[in-house]
Amino acid sequence: MRSPSGAWGTLLRHRIALAGMVLIGALVCMAAFAPLLAPCDPNEQDLYHVLEGPSKSHLLGTDDVGRDLLSRVIYGSRVTLAMGAASTIFSATIGVLLGLVAGYKGGVWDMAIMRLTDTFMCMPALVMALAIVAALGPGVTSVVISITVLAWTGFARIVRGQVMLVRELAYVEAARALGASGLRIMFRHLLPNVTAPIIVTVTLALGGNIMLESTVSFLGIGVQPPTPSWGSELRVGYSYLEVAPLFSIAPGLMITLAVLAFNFLGDGLRDALDPRLRAEGPGPG
Repeated sequence: MRSPSGAWGTLLRHRIALAGMVLIGALVCMAAFAPLLAPCDPNEQDLYHVLEGPSKSHLLGTDDVGRDLLSRVIYGSRVTLAMGAASTIFSATIGVLLGLVAGYKGGVWDMAIMRLTDTFMCMPALVMALAIVAALGPGVTSVVISITVLAWTGFARIVRGQVMLVRELAYVEAARALGASGLRIMFRHLLPNVTAPIIVTVTLALGGNIMLESTVSFLGIGVQPPTPSWGSELRVGYSYLEVAPLFSIAPGLMITLAVLAFNFLGDGLRDALDPRLRAEGPGPG
């Protein structure tokens, strides 16, 4: 595995990854400083100025109840990014733990966990997400739970495969000979040596989870009004596409940029952290 300084240097030379980092930084800053950046209260209605075009007072225009679209998009970044991050953290935790157990224990443990993983992977992601949210009721918590239930499988399979490659190496055998417990070997010796693919998978999963959250919200059973999110704004704006195109174009563009940014960064992290690419340079750019 590359040293942190070498990996960081490769990442900085990867122009696509650098563009992804800049975009992610901008999106995170927008979410963090939304009260300072938003020109208006995102929930303030003005029924005398409905579906207006861009103007000095409303740079992106207004929505169907007169709320400032720019403010709604800025505040929507908080909900969308937070839900994507939360679901990724929870799913990564579950998947990494199960993958560690399956890869290290093997046998019955491996068979049981992998068959469970295969079962979840066979389920259509969007259909299952809609079913879970419908069963739990619309809302932020339900969407995060539904994405977590579906997204842990990729982490489990990747970690299990990596652990199976390193569990028979000399340092692991030495730890066993010294009487180290299974938990100590898994978390002290195996997990640190499989962090590179985990980091890459987390980055790529963030983009996918943001897309899934936006899709569920677009279908009307995710984030509920008046809470702004890019998916819910896109859903309402779609009905007024001919009258106020920015109503749906703006949140749609933000979703696209967020997904692309995390995918760009994941591509760069793969090149920087994968030792097999050590001699191939920094990748595109």
